Amino acid sequence: MFPRAQPDWSNLQVLHRNILPCRAHFFPYKTEQQALSFDRKQSEWQSLNGVWKFRHDASPFEAPDWADQDPLTWADIQVPGMWQLQGYSRPLYTNVNYPFHVDPPHAPYLNETGSYWRSFVTPTNWDDQQIRLRFEGVDSAFHVWINGSQVGYSQGSRNASEFDITDLLHTPGTQNTIAVRVYEFCDGSYIERQDQWLLSGIFRDVYLVAFAPDAIVDFTATPSIDESLTQASLQLQVTTQGRSDESMHAKLYAPDGTLVQEESFQPEASCNLSANSQPLQLWSAEQPVLYTLSLTFGGRTIAQRIGFRRVEMKDSNFLINGKPIIFYGVNRHDHHHLYGRAVPYEAMRADLHLMKKSNINSVRCSHQPNDPRFYELCDEIGLYVMAEADLEAHGFISIEKLKVPDQDKLTRTEIMIKALALSAKWVSDNGDWEEAYLDRAVQLVDRFKNYPSIIMWSLGNEASYGRNHAAMYHWIKKHDPSRPVHYEGDREAETADLYSVMYTPPNDLKQLARRRPDKPLITCEFAHAMGNGPGGLKDYVEAFRDEKLLQGGFVWEWCNHGLLRSDEQGRYHYYAYGGDFGDFPNDADFVMDGLTWSDHTENPGLTEYKKAIEPFTVQQSGDKLLVQNHYDFLDLDRFSIVWYISSESDDTQETDWCLPSVGPGQNVLVDWPALTPSDKEEWLTVSFRLKEAMDWAPKNYEVAWAQVPVCPRRDWSLASIRTGEQLIAREGGARLFLTTASQSSNFSFDLIRGHLVWSTNQGPVLKSGPELSLYKPITQNDKGARGNGGEWKRLFVQAAKMHVREASWKTLADGSVEITTHVVVAPPVLNWACKAIMTYTVTPFSVRIHVKGSFDGDHPQVIPRVGLTMELPSDFDSATWFGRGPGESYRDKKESARYGRWSASIQDMGTMYEWPQEHGNRSDVRWTAIKSSKAGMSLQARMEAPFNFSLREHSIEELDNAKHPHELRKGGTHFLNLDYMQHGIGSGSCGPPPFESYRLEAEKFEFLVELSLSNDA
Repeated sequence: MFPRAQPDWSNLQVLHRNILPCRAHFFPYKTEQQALSFDRKQSEWQSLNGVWKFRHDASPFEAPDWADQDPLTWADIQVPGMWQLQGYSRPLYTNVNYPFHVDPPHAPYLNETGSYWRSFVTPTNWDDQQIRLRFEGVDSAFHVWINGSQVGYSQGSRNASEFDITDLLHTPGTQNTIAVRVYEFCDGSYIERQDQWLLSGIFRDVYLVAFAPDAIVDFTATPSIDESLTQASLQLQVTTQGRSDESMHAKLYAPDGTLVQEESFQPEASCNLSANSQPLQLWSAEQPVLYTLSLTFGGRTIAQRIGFRRVEMKDSNFLINGKPIIFYGVNRHDHHHLYGRAVPYEAMRADLHLMKKSNINSVRCSHQPNDPRFYELCDEIGLYVMAEADLEAHGFISIEKLKVPDQDKLTRTEIMIKALALSAKWVSDNGDWEEAYLDRAVQLVDRFKNYPSIIMWSLGNEASYGRNHAAMYHWIKKHDPSRPVHYEGDREAETADLYSVMYTPPNDLKQLARRRPDKPLITCEFAHAMGNGPGGLKDYVEAFRDEKLLQGGFVWEWCNHGLLRSDEQGRYHYYAYGGDFGDFPNDADFVMDGLTWSDHTENPGLTEYKKAIEPFTVQQSGDKLLVQNHYDFLDLDRFSIVWYISSESDDTQETDWCLPSVGPGQNVLVDWPALTPSDKEEWLTVSFRLKEAMDWAPKNYEVAWAQVPVCPRRDWSLASIRTGEQLIAREGGARLFLTTASQSSNFSFDLIRGHLVWSTNQGPVLKSGPELSLYKPITQNDKGARGNGGEWKRLFVQAAKMHVREASWKTLADGSVEITTHVVVAPPVLNWACKAIMTYTVTPFSVRIHVKGSFDGDHPQVIPRVGLTMELPSDFDSATWFGRGPGESYRDKKESARYGRWSASIQDMGTMYEWPQEHGNRSDVRWTAIKSSKAGMSLQARMEAPFNFSLREHSIEELDNAKHPHELRKGGTHFLNLDYMQHGIGSGSCGPPPFESYRLEAEKFEFLVELSLSNDA
């Protein structure tokens, strides 16, 4: 009979075999001094990381019998690591769908299997010790053998597993072998369907720990702070093994290392350590002050950093140390562009430092527990953590969506809500799965209960809601009543301690908070940061600060999940996403949705988020300036402040600014600094900087900045046009030729296409254009389910081209030539059109274009843009402008761009998104000058009102057609876009499209552009 027995990895009754009870994360040391170093290399610890032998099979039933194998002949593999990233099989990405036949709890028998083997020698001084083998993470399930004897089995990919292997080891100092068989899928995979790459292997640390016969095996340290926030104690509960009647010795050290209190007590008893011998220092994300606890028993010492903070729900608010906190957070998956979920410690730390530099104060561990060192780092540098169970069962919704009745009468959102509710019966509301769910809760809480940065637990993500979630909640509240419990799937907060929603617009969030005033509300996912986006961050932050019960949220998500890859010839390196490895099913680029690039460096989305959530703001208030401090616990005195003036000319020298102290959550009215009057547009720029270096940033690092207009923008004068030589006009066929007598400037106007070619004796200026355009390269937010890209594609907006219906021209009294064209921008197939009158006033030095248009027929409700596109010679390769910069900005994504005079090369003007799309726009521009590096001249552009412009190396069509940056090729043409108006960015890839105030409706429009030439000095 096949199989002879039900495999552990496909048996809901077997979650683990022979694992030890879950415990807090710690290492035993021989001395207190060693323990207080927190250097595990000084502890009773031995790493098994490194090179292992490896064999890959298509099924567990084809995996080797260890007795018949010589693993030394196998290939090498690195541990920690994912085998798909080390030459075996291939990565697979899906967001929702299960990549196998859905038949819970059965896992597929064609289930890729990795067999690992290595030898090791234990230290000679480990005689008479209990030796534990610990795996911090194995995806998805595994059996383990020591010296040929099976030790046990475990599943729960992002949870730890610990085994007692003492009796299976050879004498210390002699060689042992370890073999591990890892299964790609198991029954637990049904509740591990998170939005991430499916990768397999031993991906976190593997090590041995030696415990003394009489030893601490677990402890809970619970801080207690009174309402006055001045008195605190630490309640200790310790679990030991052995029979010693020796006393436990506990010491609590202050942040400066001085001893606060010490106590001796009997094992298994509880103890309270007082922290009141000196003024209490509270832990928060802004002031991560840590005490240190040491516990000595059985000749070994363990240590734990302790943060005293008071977490409570009061008056329908989530309070930390008495303050209602706003979570300026982010969701973070474990991901590395080279190693997948095997994230190196230094990369983890770099992530958290960048979060701190970006004003982020909280992180949701989506959607699984992290490496324990992650929480230690959050304790140290100061980040609030929503610690989440390794649980998501999103894939059942794909089945239930097909069953929803009357789908033609429902919106997509309504279908999803109904399908999500129906999907609960599969696992979340199925009593057979209760133990599997509870196991995830136990693993979460018992491992990480002692970290002060963890201020709430989360039951998982997108697994509908059912009885098993309620069981998790009640178990957690029984074992840790000190922290609130979150779960977004509990829409009515039947058990959850706070309401939670995803991807809800700001105004709707405020209404929800007011409608349900019994508990606070957070948005556990918002502002889907996919590609060029997210837009509207400022609106969210304003809502958080306006509505007391709305306590912030967590942007989705921290990083793009691209995997570094090269093409078949090894010529181009790029970041791969779903489908790039031939994986099926896949969700393509939906995994590229982060505030950082795949290599975890900052992208424009993170720059915008940092600005939106900055802790200091400055606004004009009458004849004063209002300075606001949005910190909860820090005052302004910790920061240095400088100001300078930004104008068309340049920035003035920085001047120190002494302001009165502004306490946390307070504001103050101050006088303007002494300024010199000017008749030009100027902006006061105020910069807030660190007075002292932090672990995560150097001294003088800028945490916030503000700009206030000093002199308003002056309207452009129409009288500024100059004519110079008279133009000679000649019509030839379907072209109008204009030239000066000296041949210094020549124009050719295509009367059919409405294109203008312009050259001078210094070289060509315009190769083609300006063409009235309604389209820009599609963004990932446009093409998302809630974006507008679907409508644009259906109505062929991308195919709408300009052509001339009628053209006339005349020479004016001042020698210039006026060309009037009636143009239509229209697609094939359909009847809608944009009809416009474009009037060109041409002089030897300039072209002025007046555009007046409207829409006709069954046109789109909103359009991507209204503007002009033109082609320039490739030597026009840099730009100078006055407006927002230095980076890109858009209608709803421009808070991070400051007003000033900026210059950039065409390469620096662009943002090469890992899925090519619209990029590089500059907004609120007064004028721009595009410089030729060859001809010694610049093409200047301005409009009557602030406008948008971009200078790019690739056409709209090229950007639309490319799927990766390396597919774009440079040509002999550069592309200049001058836009009167653009549709916003939004976050429609998963969240809402641009909010109403950022929409570009298909309505009447009118604008004036002037192009002029100047010689560069």
